[in-house]
Amino acid sequence: MLMKSLPILALALAGVHGAALAAPDLPQIGDVHAPLVVAMPSIPDGGWFTSAELGAITTSGNTRGTSVTGKIDARHETSRWSHEFIASGYFKEDEYEDDEGVRQKSRSAERWATSAKASRKLMGQGRRAFILGSHVNDKFGAYTEYSTIGIGYGTRWYTSPDKTLDMEIGPGYSVGKRYSDDDEPEEERGMTVRGAAQFRWQVSPSAFFAQTVSVEKGTGNTHSVAETSLSTKINGSMQMKAGFSIRNDSVVPDDKKNTDTQTSLTMVYSF
Repeated sequence: MLMKSLPILALALAGVHGAALAAPDLPQIGDVHAPLVVAMPSIPDGGWFTSAELGAITTSGNTRGTSVTGKIDARHETSRWSHEFIASGYFKEDEYEDDEGVRQKSRSAERWATSAKASRKLMGQGRRAFILGSHVNDKFGAYTEYSTIGIGYGTRWYTSPDKTLDMEIGPGYSVGKRYSDDDEPEEERGMTVRGAAQFRWQVSPSAFFAQTVSVEKGTGNTHSVAETSLSTKINGSMQMKAGFSIRNDSVVPDDKKNTDTQTSLTMVYSF
């Protein structure tokens, strides 16, 4: 009986020894029951971080229509420079019946926006000098086109393990196009002073809050934008994001409102 058990015992010992030798080559298995974590992205030097989000709403029945919103945010980091490129779009189309019962489609919102920013990292945490350019095309907005370029200085005013607050200020130059009360195109050009702030807060291991505000004060108009968002982790690369944005111009034609708002619920994919 003992002789028969020896080969089995030897095989068991060999298996344990072989597993111990192979262990360093095997991937480490994390806690599969641990909560999903939303963390402020840390980008290594020379690396990219990109997120793409998309949301859509369709209605049918008495009211028919479709609205789509999307955004792409790409960032690149090096030891001395930080670059950010953003493109976003929003449109809304309604479907209705005219007096003769024929279905017609009407576009009630169409806005596209792009921006690019290059920041030179300075001595000290969060300190930077930057150049920023942006362009907005809003077919139904108070300004149908609005472009700006600026330079400035930014710094991180507050930091903690779960919160950060960044501030920026600097001069710029803007070009805006709008239509007057008699539907004649008008173009505004002039120097501006821009101030911006961004607050980020990791509310919980799976939830992330962000608030951004920017104000551009020009000779004829003050252009302000505020965006609020709350993101919740779904898996390693997917998030659900609820957002609310406000755009305001101090001077607009009589047939336009000063403030536009947008509420959205989007899916975000990060890579």
